[in-house]
Amino acid sequence: MNLISIENLCVSYGAKSVLHGVDLRIDAGEVVTIVGPNGSGKTSLLRSIIGAKTPQKGTIALKPGIKIGYVPQRLNFDYSLPMTVERFMKLSNNVNKRECLDALKKSGVPDIFKSQVSQLSGGQFQRVLLARAIINKPDILLLDEATQGLDQPGSALFYKQIEEVRRDTNCAVLMISHDLHVVMSTSDRVICLNGHVCCSGTPANVASDPEYKAMFGAGTAGTLALYQHHHDHDHDNDHSHEEVEHSA
Repeated sequence: MNLISIENLCVSYGAKSVLHGVDLRIDAGEVVTIVGPNGSGKTSLLRSIIGAKTPQKGTIALKPGIKIGYVPQRLNFDYSLPMTVERFMKLSNNVNKRECLDALKKSGVPDIFKSQVSQLSGGQFQRVLLARAIINKPDILLLDEATQGLDQPGSALFYKQIEEVRRDTNCAVLMISHDLHVVMSTSDRVICLNGHVCCSGTPANVASDPEYKAMFGAGTAGTLALYQHHHDHDHDNDHSHEEVEHSA
């Protein structure tokens, strides 16, 4: 059985349709990356999977007993709060110190357990969010542009950590990314989304697809140019009040 099976998914915000007729299946252990322009429904798809957004139509079938780890695009957090990483890790998590330390080690930040969250760099905080997402040993890890706000070296290190987590835990990964070189080098499958699935398949097949070329142009420059051009209000970005944790 697939970990996640989606059929004819339709999502709207008010009168505006964001997704329509989306079919998607995710198998155990695979890395699937979703690419698409701003407003294409990428975040709405992930929010529908974790139950944070109710679709207008279609079905989302999750494997019975599936455990989902989720790293949001961003997390509103009051950095004036005197909170240690240890306390943050245990929020809404019934976990012990050993489990927290193990998750932080897998996420590449083993030495910040007693640090104040307010003192962490952006990259360190994203790794803490990753640690929270994997602490309960998920079957699949959902990443919503988790490197947003990080510089290129920081993004590269974060993606390397994701690959190590996948290797160590054998969890599937479903991520949204606009880092084309990462998509093409680490993904088993790529799904090009723009309100619907424009094309999907191996990275090589998608890169040569006419619809993909029409959307992104040639190479990384075309992709980044499209992302930097906010040609449409992105409903995906209307939801900055992400939950600290989602589970299924």
